Amino acid sequence: MSETGREPLRIGVLGAARITERSLIDPARATGHRLVAVAARDRARAEAFAAGHGVERVASSYADLIADPEVDVVYNPLANGLHGPWNLAALAAGKHVLSEKPSASNAAEAAEVRRAADKAGTVFMEAFHYLFHPVTRRLHEVLASGELGELRHVEALVAIAAPPDTDPRWSLPLAGGALMDLGCYSLHALRMLAPWAGGAPRLAAARAGERAGAPGVDEWLDADLEYPGGATGSARCHMAHGGLDMSIRIVGSRGEATAPNFVLPQLDDRVVVRTAEGERTEHLGTRSSYTYQLEAFAARVRGGAPLPLDADDAVTTMELIDACYLKAGFEARPRTRI
Repeated sequence: MSETGREPLRIGVLGAARITERSLIDPARATGHRLVAVAARDRARAEAFAAGHGVERVASSYADLIADPEVDVVYNPLANGLHGPWNLAALAAGKHVLSEKPSASNAAEAAEVRRAADKAGTVFMEAFHYLFHPVTRRLHEVLASGELGELRHVEALVAIAAPPDTDPRWSLPLAGGALMDLGCYSLHALRMLAPWAGGAPRLAAARAGERAGAPGVDEWLDADLEYPGGATGSARCHMAHGGLDMSIRIVGSRGEATAPNFVLPQLDDRVVVRTAEGERTEHLGTRSSYTYQLEAFAARVRGGAPLPLDADDAVTTMELIDACYLKAGFEARPRTRI
């Protein structure tokens, strides 16, 4: 049995992506869920992945994995452009779906995924794992407590060193770009502050730079947002940065709170609060945000517990991503056909 005392999830994994060890394999081991099957374009790679990570068997194809009656949850960490098509296929097969972000290539496809989830009646969630960690929960608590006063400004930056030129994140046909891979976190984090800002933010301006040798693909993008209550926001991303920076800073009329790494808080679990009374640093724990996420997803699937993320939220995020691209002079990501 899993740690909740309920029946373990029976998970099938699409692809043999490196992120999966951190995002699913280790959390499943920690929480007692089964890794039933894996499929990859290269069967040898899938077999090595299964042997190395304790996956029970290898499926011959993505379609075969989705059709497997023993798989009740499909985890989709494929390239961005393959999220939408395989999310749709998994939902059509009646599976629960945990999809890496973003849920689709553009808002129209995300809306199709939402319709498929509604029709299937299964659980669909976009994997914004940061939201489940105590670091983000504590930021929200501090803001809600009134300690910082009225929300005035928030800025989030998600930046990494450049992946190799051959990386699919630089591929326009596979819906690549800094905003798709990184900036979605910045935008989502700012969206989640709506309860303390008078409502959801609107996009005011956006600027972006194109990756050399990758026409139509953004290397960086900065978005300016405005909240109904008067606060402003800056959501930035950069996929060829000097190093890792995944910080968020929330500024109120009486103080500010900062998390040096809100996306991967297991690497830096600090929340720093500064007010007129002084400065304090809180440590919220280095347990993986992905483990918290899998626990919450399982509680929804097996027990009907509420989730802060659903297909509606995924559509709203993609609408904002599309708007950022258009405002910055780019096109929304094209849909990938399989």
